[in-house]
Amino acid sequence: MNKLDKTNIMAEYDLKELQKIRQNKDVLDYLEQHKILEIKKFNDVCDYEQELYDLQVTLLKLQYDIIEKGKRVVIIFEGRDAAGKGGTIGRVTEHLNPKKVRVVALPKPTPEENGQWYFQRYIKHLPNEGEMVIFDRSYYNRAVVEPVFDFCTKEQHELFMKQAPEFEKQLIDDGIILIKLFLSISKEEQAERLKERQEDFLKRWKIGVLDQQAQEKWDIYTNYIENLFKTTGTKKSPWFEIDNDNKKKARLAAFRILINVIVGNEQEKLDSFVKKHD
Repeated sequence: MNKLDKTNIMAEYDLKELQKIRQNKDVLDYLEQHKILEIKKFNDVCDYEQELYDLQVTLLKLQYDIIEKGKRVVIIFEGRDAAGKGGTIGRVTEHLNPKKVRVVALPKPTPEENGQWYFQRYIKHLPNEGEMVIFDRSYYNRAVVEPVFDFCTKEQHELFMKQAPEFEKQLIDDGIILIKLFLSISKEEQAERLKERQEDFLKRWKIGVLDQQAQEKWDIYTNYIENLFKTTGTKKSPWFEIDNDNKKKARLAAFRILINVIVGNEQEKLDSFVKKHD
């Protein structure tokens, strides 16, 4: 039985069913002896699913508090292509009240929007009282993607980098809880994931025109990302950079960051693969 088959077997069971299997030594011995699964990998999956569930419960409780007290939360997800933003956002929102959380992924601006102040089209999506808004890519397109592909002028980019910290200061001063997560990925891992997307028909829709140039423009991306952290990471609004080569560990780390910042415990020790840029 190949690796994919084993993964699919475990994916068919929910956490309670996995726990029942884990507690039955005879069943585990049988599955291992017949090479249906590897015990270590099985235990790792169980541990991950349990911790993920616990963190999802904690975040849901925090959402109740956000709704009750009329708080406003903005979460920004940025990162390199194929770094796992969509999957992480999916886990974050999976069990939240959908009426009080919105995921915003804006298309390229219209001609009308191109004539507006750059932040204008994002402002209309800011949360109302009791809401969480998650940006799957955000106004930070102008910090990295747009200059990499010459979608903006040098002057527009420089103006944005100057205005972004002040814009975010105003949001925070007005009471918005702003959390910025950047999912990093190694060049080798990105190449592997892009190849997987190309070969898997069900994932091929994720491949965009810009994704195909992610590898050849890797170093250019790196320069703009470093400038992003240096210029827009502040004490009031830091960046949390998460190494996402290991998707499961990175997703758990993202949950812990969100929970700690929302409850005001930002000094909590970070995972070893998380960097705070402020």
